[in-house]
Amino acid sequence: TTEMTNQEEAEIQISELDLLSSMFPYEEEFAVTDQLALAELKHCAENESAEVPSSKVQFILNVKAEVPNAPMVEFSMACALPFKYPTVLPEITVRSSLLSRSQQIRLNSDLKTYLMQNCSGEPCMLSARQWVKDYAAAYIDKELSSSSVTTAGAMQAEVTTFTRLWIYSHHIYNKQKRKNIIDWAKELSLSGFCMPGKPGVVCVEGLQSSCEEFWSRVRRLTWKRILIRHREDVSLEGGGHAEIQKQRKFSTLEEKCFDAHGARGNHMDLGQLYHFLEEKGCADIFQMYFGVEGH
Repeated sequence: TTEMTNQEEAEIQISELDLLSSMFPYEEEFAVTDQLALAELKHCAENESAEVPSSKVQFILNVKAEVPNAPMVEFSMACALPFKYPTVLPEITVRSSLLSRSQQIRLNSDLKTYLMQNCSGEPCMLSARQWVKDYAAAYIDKELSSSSVTTAGAMQAEVTTFTRLWIYSHHIYNKQKRKNIIDWAKELSLSGFCMPGKPGVVCVEGLQSSCEEFWSRVRRLTWKRILIRHREDVSLEGGGHAEIQKQRKFSTLEEKCFDAHGARGNHMDLGQLYHFLEEKGCADIFQMYFGVEGH
């Protein structure tokens, strides 16, 4: 890739800040804390010959996240954009009054790892905010074993986690979405199945990080309603390829159409789905999908 000019980087930063302020118009959600740096940045974006700003633009993003059985928790993201951003990563520190010191270190370390893996060279403040919204609350409850806290970078003892996600959607008809689901699963080496129609059921299984990436892509599409109905995680010590293959209940990801007869042809035959799940040793999931659907 060609090196970005200072002016281009400044323009990207300005447009991302504009986007944030239009999405989060209230001061309590988003606030630039260093107006002088912002003014210098704008000057740089507009004038090719301008000096590089003397300080980084700093701002606060506040995120409310849901915690099971508790009121909403607020996380504050103190952010600074280095002048070479987005070529280099933003500096973000997430804080919350409910996080212990060790939990905060671990959360920030994991966020940084996520950004390093997913966001180099691209504006990523919205992805970072979404990550905090989705995952930060989980760090509050984790009473961390002392070993994992000794260093924030204690990632060495990798335990591979195999995950199976059971996703429920109000309906899946759209051909492009159905194609995305199959293509993304293939790209991420996930197996499972997708049952289009109403309701829509998607199951993906494979490496935990791949399942989470799949879910983050799928949920960004527009849906009337979509949620993870059930999630299974299995820790695999050592977790090589063979171990992962052993855990799989499906060989590839395929679309399963259990055609329902009758006028409403788009309603799937749930009896056929039940037998399919039973064959795969997943019959208990059927109850989770449909036994709890009160309507």
